[in-house]
Amino acid sequence: MEPSALLLLALLLGFVLLLVRGHPKARGHLPPGPRPLPLLGNVLQMDRGGLLSSFMRLREKYGDVFTVHLGPRPVVMLYGTEAIREALVDQAEAFSGRATIAVIRPVFKDYGVIFANGERWKTLRRFSLATMRDFGMGKRSVEERIQEEAQCLVEELRKSQGAPLDPTFLFQCITANIICSIVFGERFDYKDRQFLHLLDMFYRSFSLISSFSSQVFELFSGFLKYFPGIHRQISKNLQEVLNYIGESVEKHRATLDPSSPRDFIDTYLLRMEKEKSNQLTEFHHQNLMMSVLSLFFAGTETSSTTLRYGFLLMLKYPHVAERVQKEIDQVIGSHRLPTLEDRTKMPYTDAVIHEIQRFSDLVPIGMPHKVTKDTLLRGYLLPKNTEVYPILSSALHDRRYFAQPDTFNPDHFLDANGALKKNEAFMPFSIGKRICLGEGIACNELFLFFTTILQNFSVSSPVAPEDIDISPKETGFGKVPPTYQICFLAR
Repeated sequence: MEPSALLLLALLLGFVLLLVRGHPKARGHLPPGPRPLPLLGNVLQMDRGGLLSSFMRLREKYGDVFTVHLGPRPVVMLYGTEAIREALVDQAEAFSGRATIAVIRPVFKDYGVIFANGERWKTLRRFSLATMRDFGMGKRSVEERIQEEAQCLVEELRKSQGAPLDPTFLFQCITANIICSIVFGERFDYKDRQFLHLLDMFYRSFSLISSFSSQVFELFSGFLKYFPGIHRQISKNLQEVLNYIGESVEKHRATLDPSSPRDFIDTYLLRMEKEKSNQLTEFHHQNLMMSVLSLFFAGTETSSTTLRYGFLLMLKYPHVAERVQKEIDQVIGSHRLPTLEDRTKMPYTDAVIHEIQRFSDLVPIGMPHKVTKDTLLRGYLLPKNTEVYPILSSALHDRRYFAQPDTFNPDHFLDANGALKKNEAFMPFSIGKRICLGEGIACNELFLFFTTILQNFSVSSPVAPEDIDISPKETGFGKVPPTYQICFLAR
């Protein structure tokens, strides 16, 4: 269904419902915001640019903490570095609840490490962090896995002999293989048809979640869920991935050796067996399925999309890529693999990767939170379970912290002496208790993949740098870079 048709349907049904029921009154004393219509909320204040541009415009009138009614429900917006930190860091526990994204709620519900709440979330997060650390995160073994995968990619890129190619699925393959080695205990060949199909399901789903139609659905999911739309396509895509995960879990169960767990799934199955007599355990099949889906999806799509945006920016700004290669030649040379130890000696390259993450702004609205209890913020009372959107884009483009927030400029992360400098507004993985649990592995991937590719190849585009369009294809809960062609020329 077209976005305009969805919006018209929403308006018509909203006015019908308006005749039979009133607008629910919010408890507490919420921050200011535009006056909502009953049931329709602030739909008239939303523009065709989507939620993010609408929120940015409303912030100019209502300040850094304001309320927007998405359909019938109030959502508090946190805009700018200070407001986000005051909530997610200074009152970390109170803001540690997780709200959901409407188009994927039918799949995840309240299960799995990303969308769970309360003790379920705490239990699953502790387990996931410890298990991922045991199978690679924070250990030298994960570095070796990334190095090996990077060499597989180099061999694959050599086969292209400098011909233009779309890097989307290759970047997905390398990032997916790292998380797959930890979760499933195996990596996949880049030509594996089932593997490529699963990655295609992720790519399509991330694009749909980031679309304008998804944002309309967020406003009126209560009745749009009964009609055909992208929410059903997303559920269908992710169900295909869940079918694969289910088959993998059964294979793991059949070949499980309690004395030698191979990966995340084995470790979870052993914990399930250990707690099978506990009726209140969170270690059950549903949480296993949704946790694996969460790790597989997030671990693949975020890093691969960042790499895709990063190399588009290298095509747009070839002088940056050349300076990175100069630093690679000076520190690493051409005859050994890049290592994580090299990062501290390569401030410019590190600054470029930070700026790619800042500029690509992958999750601009931020994953939705909710408060776990009645909470005071800047004199306003947010009742328990009030939804909160930390607008990460507003921090990553905060003029108080970045001199040219709308320009790609690695100098944002370099001091006067050319050393890497920290920046309070840099929060691409969010902050607080709900910070992305894969932050460490993602940072390692970005550095090692980025430097290995530029160590071995120069990059060029069939399109002149000044004609390359770097504006996103979709901007919603996620940001999707445009498709493009790139040539990898052996150095």
